[in-house]
Order: sequence, then C-alpha cells, then structure tokens
Amino acid sequence: MKKLSIYTLLLSATAISILFGACNKLNENPSSVIVATQFFKTSSDAVSAVNAIYGTLNSDPAGDFPLYGRQLNLLVENASDNQVYSPSNTNPDVRALGTATYIASNSRVQKVWQQIYYGINRANIAIDNIPTIQIDTTLRSRLVRESKFIRALLYFDLVRLWGDVPLVLHNPNSLDLNQLFVKRTAAETVYAQIISDLQDATNLPKSYAGTDLGRATGGAAHTLLAKVYLTRKEYTKSLTELNTVINGGYGYALFANYRDVFQKATKNGVEHIFSVQFETNLGEANSAQNLSQSFTSFNTGTFPIDIPADSSVSKLFAKTDTRKAVTFYDSVYNAATGKYVVFKNAYTPYFNKFVDYSLSPLTIQNQSAVNYPVLRYADVLLMYAEVLNEINGPTNDAYAAINKVRNRANVANLTAGLGQAAFRDSLFLERRKELIQEGHRWFDLVRQGGTALVDALHKIPAKTGVNAKYNLYPIPQVEIQTNPQLTQNPGY
Repeated sequence: MKKLSIYTLLLSATAISILFGACNKLNENPSSVIVATQFFKTSSDAVSAVNAIYGTLNSDPAGDFPLYGRQLNLLVENASDNQVYSPSNTNPDVRALGTATYIASNSRVQKVWQQIYYGINRANIAIDNIPTIQIDTTLRSRLVRESKFIRALLYFDLVRLWGDVPLVLHNPNSLDLNQLFVKRTAAETVYAQIISDLQDATNLPKSYAGTDLGRATGGAAHTLLAKVYLTRKEYTKSLTELNTVINGGYGYALFANYRDVFQKATKNGVEHIFSVQFETNLGEANSAQNLSQSFTSFNTGTFPIDIPADSSVSKLFAKTDTRKAVTFYDSVYNAATGKYVVFKNAYTPYFNKFVDYSLSPLTIQNQSAVNYPVLRYADVLLMYAEVLNEINGPTNDAYAAINKVRNRANVANLTAGLGQAAFRDSLFLERRKELIQEGHRWFDLVRQGGTALVDALHKIPAKTGVNAKYNLYPIPQVEIQTNPQLTQNPGY
C-alpha cells in the first residue's frame, strides 16, 4: 500500500491547487481544476465540504478499513485486554498490536495517524473557507461548529494515542518547507485547542431531523468536553458538562433493551449522542462497517475478523447479565437445515455487537448498517458516577448512576458502602463490560495512570511483554523520515 506522510496528507488536492494558483509564473485558470476560491460559493458547497469531513470517519480514501469501524479499534481494543487478532489473520502488524510487540514502522499505527490528519485537514479547509461564503448566517455558523466538533474529536484521539502531536489548524498556503514540516506541539496546547473548539460547538442544535440525523449536536459537544475534562482529571469542570447533558433538556436516556444500541432499526435513538453513520445498499458510496465481520460462517474452520483476548473476557459477565448475549455469540441458526451450529474451539465465544442481523444471509456483513456509537448515554452515566466519586467519594448519586446501567442489564445494584478506591475499581469494570469493543478500553486503562495498563495486559497470555512505554504509541517511522522536525516517543 502506498505510504502517505503528514506532509502529503496536509497537501490535499485543494491545497495544491491553491498553492499553484498563487504562483506568479502560473496565470492559467483551467476549468478542470477546482480550487477553494472556486468551490466555496453556495450553501450546498458548504454542506458538501462538511459532509466530506464526516466521511473521513467512516471511509478511507485508499479503500482501507475506516477509522471508526475497525482501524481505531485495532489500537484501542486489540491492544487492550479485551480483544486480539483472528487466528487466521496473517498481517504481522495486526498481530503485533494483539501481542504488544508493535514498533514505529507498524502500518496500522501509521494508518490511524494518517486518517486522523486527513480528517483534520478537511475540517481546517471548511473552518477557514465557510465563513467567507455569503449564505444564511445560522447555517454558516452551524457548519463551522460541526467542523470544529470533528476536529476536536480527532485531536482528542491523537493526543491520547501519541501525546505531543503537531497542531495544524489551517490548510498549507505555501510551499515553504518550514511551514509544511511541523513540530510536535505540547499536549497542553493541543488540549487547549480541543476545549476551545468544543466550547464553540456546544452552541450546535440540540437535535436534527430527517436527512440531518446523525450530525454533531450541542449535547455531543458537551459530552465530549466532559470526557476531555475527565481525561485531564479536571473533575469539577467535567461534572458541570455532565450535568448539562443530563439536565439540559437534550432528552437522552438509556434504551430499555441493551440490544437496541446496536440495531439498524434503532440507530440514532434516545441513547445515541454521537455515532459514526453506516448504511447498506449505497453502491460505491457505501462505507464498510468492518467490525460487523466479527460474524463468521457456518464453517467452523473459519474465524471472525477479531476475537476476545481470551476466555476470561466473556467470564466477566454474570449469567443474568443481558449484555452478555448482545456482546458475544457461540452459535448461529442455519435456516437451510433448521438447526443451530455451535462453535466450539479455544476462541469462542465471538463478538456479536456489530453484527447486522437485518442482513440476509447473515454471512454477508460487508455492508453492515450498524452505526459506531462514539458517545452514548450509558457512558455519560458512568462518567458521572466516576466524577462524583473522584470529588467526594461514592455518593448516593454516584451509586444511582452506575446502578441505572447495571439494572438495565439485569444486574443487581452495586454493593453499598464501598470506599473510593473500591468504587473506582467497580466503575472501571462496569465500563469494560458496558462498552467493550466500542473503542474505550485502552484509553480507560491509560488514563487510570500508574501501572494500570501493564497490570491489565499481563493477565492476558499473549500480552505479557507489555511495559510502561506502551502508554503511548510510537510516532510512525515514515512520518519522522519525512518530517525532520518530529521526534520519537520514549522507548521506541
């Protein structure tokens, strides 16, 4: 696969056209080239530009796995104690993520870096150019704020995965290499920009209808801002944002049935705060939700795309826990024979969350319409319980929040009378069970600090080689080779 660096990603087709259009020696204006000044003219142009930013979340320009829909999960779930590569997967870089042996030249680590900056560049172009268009001011402000929300989300992923990262806020307008080769920016400065973008994005609408369903809302911005503050251990600020989400009239609630979080028929529902959108039957425009390929065929000799790290993962769930059957499966109904095929091997049960049961036959999962829930209300309740515990210990409200999540899953209330540390441990275990395969676990382990990541992974036989350096990912080697301003993270 062709390797693209941050340098080439930032020089998008639009940017290159602008640069060459500004050159004194080139006065031509060929009709076959559309530069930014030509494109950003109408409200339709502005909407298309923002839709293209959303498109970087569920698709890849080179036809690879999408960022949300598998690629990010390789770094956040496969590299955690939740998940590992399929036994039939021969890609050494994917296998290295599952065994904590990845290095700076890992192609999957490089790909996530590239996809994130590709999305950031599209957001930068929209943020810079949409304000220049003479269109309805309400629409114009909304589109810029949507762009800022996605830029903040992507930078939040970046700074958690790599620490100090280049902070790029505008499309390059010069061929000067001093501008194109960007140094790593201190994480504190990156976080300041994330917070600024999200504070503006909180002014987005509370909801949408029709074809606008799934766009970023003010509630999504408040929720992501709460998660940013929580990650930074700014608990009081996080609590303020969470109270706004819970009590601000957004109408969020838990589905009565946990399964509805992951069904096509209930997508963009009451529990979904922000989801990456996937759909079927869109032809060439279809974006593949590759996590749905956790479904295998009736042939017991084949394996899903990714599997639980070991048998201990499914054993975390009590027998009464309704999340277990939604999260895992070990048998499939064969309509041709009228019987269930039971999978019995060392790797079962398999993951079930993103299997699209509306597809027929079930074995065709490459056009799953199950959305990827980036932010949902159960996460809000668990963050709320965590923040309250960190501020004042396990208060009654903290217990009430975590028990709402447990009770929905038919699990009894958490034992009363726990100390702060014991409640914290129970909270992170609840997060693991509730949010497994949704791109949270590695982030949760790292933000606990200390030896949390190392201790958790050492319990998985395939991951005993992990050490403290794995709390950050290596800066992709190809980026360092291309950009002499970049430095490597310790240990790599």
